[in-house]
Amino acid sequence: MIRMSIQVAALTAAYKITNEVKYAKQAVKHLLAWFINDETKMNPNLLYAQAIKGRFTGRGIGIIDTIHMTEVAKSIILLGKTGFIQSSDLAAIKKWFRNYIEWLTTHQYGKDEMNAKNNHGTCWVMQVAAYAELVGDEDKLEFCRERFKKILLQDQMAEDGSFPQELRRTKPYNYSLFNLDAMATICQILSNEKDNLWAYTLPDGRNMKKGIEFMYPFIADKLKWKYPSDVMYFEFYPVRQPSLLFGGISYNENKFIELWKKLNPDPDNEEVIRNFPVRQPVLWLN
Repeated sequence: MIRMSIQVAALTAAYKITNEVKYAKQAVKHLLAWFINDETKMNPNLLYAQAIKGRFTGRGIGIIDTIHMTEVAKSIILLGKTGFIQSSDLAAIKKWFRNYIEWLTTHQYGKDEMNAKNNHGTCWVMQVAAYAELVGDEDKLEFCRERFKKILLQDQMAEDGSFPQELRRTKPYNYSLFNLDAMATICQILSNEKDNLWAYTLPDGRNMKKGIEFMYPFIADKLKWKYPSDVMYFEFYPVRQPSLLFGGISYNENKFIELWKKLNPDPDNEEVIRNFPVRQPVLWLN
C-alpha cells in the first residue's frame, strides 16, 4: 500500500508539473488495480490490520496504516478533473472510499481509533477528512472540523504547544513531529473561508502556530531537543515535515518554509517512510 501511494502521488504530481499525459495514465493504472479490477482490488476495511497470530485477528490500531491513502485521495481529486479516469471508474473508486468511511465510522475498530488520545485519534480525523473531501461528504467534513477544535487541539496540545501524550512515548521526537504533521494536514484539508482551522485558537491561546513554534527549534537543531531521545530511528529525523510548509504558507511565516526547504524530501528509511504520508506538496497546494 505504501508503495502504491508513493507511485500514484509521484505520478500525479509529475503530471501536474509537466502536463505530460503518460504520468496521469500510469497513475490511473495503479488506481484501477487497487480499487476496480476484480483480480486485484482491495476491500474497503481493515478487519485484519496488525493481526497477531494466536491472539488477535485484527486490531483497531491498524487503521493508522492507511494514512498513506490520504495522498492517494488527493491524487484522485486531481486526476478526476482530467478525464483520464472514466466516469464509471471514478464513480466506483468514490464508492470504495464511501464504503471505507462508513466502516471507519461504524465498526468498533474505527470507533476505538477515533477515540484514541494520541496520534492515532489525530490520524483517524486526517483520514476521514481526506476521504470525505474526495467523495464530497459535507457532514463528515464538518464532523472532522468540530472534532479538531473540540477534541484534538483541546485534549492533546499543552499550553506550550507540545503534545504530552507523544512526549511520554519511547520515540517522543518522531511522534511529536508525526502528530504535528497530521494536525497540520487536517487544517490544510478542512480550512475554508468560513472556518479557518489555522486561525482557530482556544481561549488559553493554544493553536496550530503554537504547536509549530514549539517544534521549530528542535527541527532546526535536533541537538537542542531537551526530552529523551527516541529509542530507535532518531538519527533519521527530521525530514521535510509538511507542517512547516503548510504552516509557513498559512501564517506567512517565511522561516518555516525556509527550514522546510533544507530538509530531506526523499527519506529511504522504512520507519520514516511509514510516518511520512505527505510527500508531494504540489498536490496539496492550489
